[in-house]
Amino acid sequence: MELFTNKTLEKLKYDLVRDGLVSYEDIEQAHELAISQNVNIGQILIKSNLITEETLLKFLESKLHIPYVDLKDYTLDTNCLSYINFNDAQKYKIIPLFKIENVLTVAMADPLDLFAIDKIVEKTGCDIEPVISAESLVLKKIEEYYKINGSVGQINLENPENKFNWQEELHNDVLAEEHIQLLIRAILKQAVLNNVHEMFFEHTPNGLNVNFRQGNDIVNTGQIPSVLVVPFISKLKILSSLDANVCELPQLGKLIFNVEDIVLTASISAFPTINGERISLKIYKPPKKLNEIGLSNSQIAVIKSELETPGIILVCGASLAGKTHIIYSVLSDISNSNKNIMTIESISKYNLENVNQCELNENIGFNTDKAMRFIEFQSPDLIYFEGITSRTALDYFSSLVFKNKVLITEFLADNMADLNKKLSYSDFEMFKPLISCIIFVHNQDRIEVLDKSDLSRFINLK
Repeated sequence: MELFTNKTLEKLKYDLVRDGLVSYEDIEQAHELAISQNVNIGQILIKSNLITEETLLKFLESKLHIPYVDLKDYTLDTNCLSYINFNDAQKYKIIPLFKIENVLTVAMADPLDLFAIDKIVEKTGCDIEPVISAESLVLKKIEEYYKINGSVGQINLENPENKFNWQEELHNDVLAEEHIQLLIRAILKQAVLNNVHEMFFEHTPNGLNVNFRQGNDIVNTGQIPSVLVVPFISKLKILSSLDANVCELPQLGKLIFNVEDIVLTASISAFPTINGERISLKIYKPPKKLNEIGLSNSQIAVIKSELETPGIILVCGASLAGKTHIIYSVLSDISNSNKNIMTIESISKYNLENVNQCELNENIGFNTDKAMRFIEFQSPDLIYFEGITSRTALDYFSSLVFKNKVLITEFLADNMADLNKKLSYSDFEMFKPLISCIIFVHNQDRIEVLDKSDLSRFINLK
């Protein structure tokens, strides 16, 4: 498995220190994180707020004497798309802008990637003139233009016929630490390719079982031998920002990883048992737009209408049905609505632009109770709270509807009958009449959207 690097930044990273833009310690730490997360060092520097993307791009422009082009509102010559196919564009993070005589000008996130330039020269027969652009905008333009022109050939991550097997990585002859990281990535890759959303690592006398949840069944996919168990768990916890030296207390962390150039997030829970720590991972795929998740135009219209009116939008479904994915799609879709959108989550699954996401942290006392007492000072218009753990919290969040807030939360229910039964409990007496919309995720291909007029036919709201 190839590590993803940026040759330009690898060459110039210590110039950032010499120019006083970042410290040596920050560069070294960013380098370690880049290796562990299989991303380039520039992404780490920007995500860690050690440097802004604009500052980094201007630094590269001055050092390389290569022009910087802001692609945000740039319109490229679509006739040039035929020179570089979609797969090469994504692989090398490069997109053609225009062509004058035999010179093809391309935007690149990594203009010192000479291998990529040579490949493009070889395939196009043109001289290549690179300009620097933000990686995120290059990838966005690739998606935008190649989809429009019907040239997309992406790998399907949900292909059940995929024969990838993580156990093949066990037999690779590589350095010990690198072997562990590659093993972790191989397991995660197989889970994603097999459309598995939850997995468990469980101790046995002979090693560590790797179990995938498939439907209602837990399936053993193999075992990590005893000699690798300690370094495996230690590395997995370090990558997830957990304390590798603590095994007697529960811990919750977040793991970010790549599969087929798609960045995914997993929540990781370490829980002590008499046999050793049990590690649970839940994988979250990037949110899609509302019109890409199987919703009709009329269903989208209902959701958007209810988002404008104080009330509770309840997203329901069985465990692992995709409730959180739907909510992130809703939040992403309205993120440019000039509203103050806030979330209260155990783990933020993806960073959403223009959404104020808040992660609870019991270690420092930032729990649901603390969030309840202070979130109103932030004057939110819409709040997504991940789950309610007490009657007090349920009543508090319900009361916010009377203060003209829109609330979104998720609710575990296998079907409508199960939902009706659970809502009949007295704990939901205040909550239930305030529900303005239910989004019920039956499965990946069937999503129901019920507005207030529909609800009375299915749910007893009194």
